[in-house]
Amino acid sequence: MSEPESPQPAPLFFECGASWYWVLLGPVVGGLLMAIQNSGGYGFQPLIPTVMMVLVSGMLAIQVKAARIHTSVELTKSSLRQGTETIRVADILALYPEADRPTGWGKPQPQKWQESRALGELSGVPRRRVGVGLRLTGRRTVQAWARDHRRLRAALSELVPDTVPLGGPTETDIDDGSSW
Repeated sequence: MSEPESPQPAPLFFECGASWYWVLLGPVVGGLLMAIQNSGGYGFQPLIPTVMMVLVSGMLAIQVKAARIHTSVELTKSSLRQGTETIRVADILALYPEADRPTGWGKPQPQKWQESRALGELSGVPRRRVGVGLRLTGRRTVQAWARDHRRLRAALSELVPDTVPLGGPTETDIDDGSSW
């Protein structure tokens, strides 16, 4: 008999990345196409609307699956998963303060942590998500990200109470004894 698996800890923060409800757009497109055909006097001809429904649903299913893999976020007491990359919460030393939002015509200079690598295997912070600066062991700075970045920041601040002062990473770098 197999051993029972240890239960997964409940996530403190979770975002799935995308909703499967988008796939329902395929049947909606097929139904609209049938209604257009019928109102145009061509009668009930289901072949083309069915093909369109399958194509639209198939393409959207691929996009939703990719979004659920690459833009999902999960924070537990022991780990932070951003897409396909997972880091231990024990490796997070501090959080950087939230960046200022631009209010006028001129965009302010980004803070140093906003130029650092984003977690996950994407090239940057995904669209419609906001970065949260993290200070890691080994004098590394990375960006975590989420749609509800304030809730992620609040959950992270409960686990990691330290916050880097506004001076930025270059003025607050302290050698923690680890090497690259």
